Amino acid sequence: MSGKALNIGDQFPNFTADTSVGQIDFYDWMQDSWAILFSHPADFTPVCTTELSRVAALVPEFQRRGVKPIALSCDTVASHKGWIEDIKSFDKLSSFDYPIIADDKRELALKFNMLDKDEINAEGIPLTCRAVFVVDEKKKLRLSILYPATTGRNFDEILRVIDSLQLTQTKSVATPADWKQGGKCMVLPTVKAEDIPKLFPDGIETIEVPSGKSYLRITPQP
Repeated sequence: MSGKALNIGDQFPNFTADTSVGQIDFYDWMQDSWAILFSHPADFTPVCTTELSRVAALVPEFQRRGVKPIALSCDTVASHKGWIEDIKSFDKLSSFDYPIIADDKRELALKFNMLDKDEINAEGIPLTCRAVFVVDEKKKLRLSILYPATTGRNFDEILRVIDSLQLTQTKSVATPADWKQGGKCMVLPTVKAEDIPKLFPDGIETIEVPSGKSYLRITPQP
């Protein structure tokens, strides 16, 4: 039976697992960092290889944001270690600097509702979908995205979302459509006019709309 679906803001459950770097306790492994946990259908598969290679190349970007990446695939540790050599070869990587969880019994895939019922392997077992979970330093789930097994993820987009999550956690702004780091932000509707000078010393711009309501307030990224 699958586990309960996780919602944004829920406490992300702790777990222990064997990985390509040994057994870990997820919370202990995270320490005070954020984490991104992303799952894969199987080792030695084409799309998964491109994804793990991309994340390996982006490790410095995740580190700069205080985020630890960790992958999950429904195969054994021994299989993972062999696959890592292919991943490194594919993108000419000199190292592979994050763990891959071994979930060959699909225990975590079930616990976190990661199975794609439309994609079946040769044994008739559902494949793991491409799940993305971003967990903050308080072990709260901040982002959840589920991709089908046939569609590779855009990790530039995932970094963009992490930038937004970390910015809006401490500033009274939201990020608009297609926002990127350094772009203009939207002032939260809850911010009162009298608090604008203190919170936004660079000022704001209010966009006029037919309704006459002054809710579209733009400010440089604080």
